[in-house]
Amino acid sequence: MFNNPFGMPNAFNPQENIDRINNQINQLENMRKQLQQPMQQPTNLTQNFQLAPNRDVIRYANSIDEVGKDVVTGDTPFFSRDMSVVWIKNANGEIKTYELNEVVLKDEKDMKIDFLMAQIQELKKGIEKYEHSTNVNGTIENEESTNVSEVPKSTKKSK
Repeated sequence: MFNNPFGMPNAFNPQENIDRINNQINQLENMRKQLQQPMQQPTNLTQNFQLAPNRDVIRYANSIDEVGKDVVTGDTPFFSRDMSVVWIKNANGEIKTYELNEVVLKDEKDMKIDFLMAQIQELKKGIEKYEHSTNVNGTIENEESTNVSEVPKSTKKSK
């Protein structure tokens, strides 16, 4: 094969032909062995899913009666639609009710406005007290004192 300049097998060299045929036979036997071996089956997987309650879900209820009907496995909050009431039900069925109030965070401007409004209210109260006290004093000044006796004027003419 190496002596042939054209790279073709030499048909006149019987040993070379026998070697080539033996190589092909070996390849075919290897292929037959591979096909005869049973295909390895993948291992069967058994997957069990246990669904736990999703704690990220908000539950809504219109009344405490609706809360009482639901079955829960742990402490579970139920909110009213307007978010003014929250009921917390535990696994024993006990329900606690809470009232919710929104907390509005105020920035510096809002706090300054509240402070100034409070000062205005204080000034209004001060003005009302002042006006009330001047009205009381004004009525006292106009009244004549009852403790002072009147002196009669003489009718005689002086010379």
